[in-house]
Amino acid sequence: METIKLFVYGTLRRHESNYKLVEETECLAEQAWVYGELFDTNNGYPTAILNEKGKVYGELLEINKNLLPTLDQLEDYIPGRKKNLYKRTETAVYTDARKATALIYVNVEDDHEMSKINDGDWKLHQLICDQPKEVFYFAYGSCMDNERFRLAGVENYFSHLVGAAVLERYSMKYLFRVSDGGRADIIEDGGVTEGLLYSIPYEGVEYLFKREGFYGGWYRPTFVDVSANGQVYKDVLTFHVYNKMAEIAPPDHYSTEILRGAKGRLSEGYYQKLKDELHRLSSL
Repeated sequence: METIKLFVYGTLRRHESNYKLVEETECLAEQAWVYGELFDTNNGYPTAILNEKGKVYGELLEINKNLLPTLDQLEDYIPGRKKNLYKRTETAVYTDARKATALIYVNVEDDHEMSKINDGDWKLHQLICDQPKEVFYFAYGSCMDNERFRLAGVENYFSHLVGAAVLERYSMKYLFRVSDGGRADIIEDGGVTEGLLYSIPYEGVEYLFKREGFYGGWYRPTFVDVSANGQVYKDVLTFHVYNKMAEIAPPDHYSTEILRGAKGRLSEGYYQKLKDELHRLSSL
């Protein structure tokens, strides 16, 4: 079977309206991006333009080459036709682990009726536009600590704890640096991260955007599938660092918040792993 790599950023993404077309293919990276700009066509799907003005976020897939005619039909693309709405081309794709070359469907001509999606993420754009009453949120690191919520006066947003949750494919490391040390991040490297799953109101999402430095380009909202209480929760909101750095030990007060939030709520094995890792980093 001959396979090719494909970058998807709209309705072909996981759990979106056309995901069923690629559901059986292999996802090489859930956290992937290309240089370009994303636009809302105002027809229920986005389109992208490749340039150096920004980033477009999506997923990197490995698909059977025989699937291309089906995808061409979806995008109303006919090879060799002079008037196509989209064109299929190759571009560089960046992930937590690698740089790859993949096919992508992009817009052919500018359309003044399109509106730019400044954050470059179709899933995030829909969340912000819809502002649903309930949002599932996966907390890891210091965001598991109720004391931080209490001091910020937002504990009411985080009163509905669904339970301990497991995020597959990702490890938690300290890849964001501030003046006193590292801060927690998730990196897509095949590991496992445990955390807490909350059901929060949209007001809680706005608080998290500010706390995580979303508007300042620190942590990017993203969407993952987690398991909790024997159930899979899809497209759960969490955050990961835009620009990952070399891992560095966090300060003592931050380590205390992590362990305080994890103790008695995450598995004993994972709690011990957190302690061991913090000790290892602090001794470097």
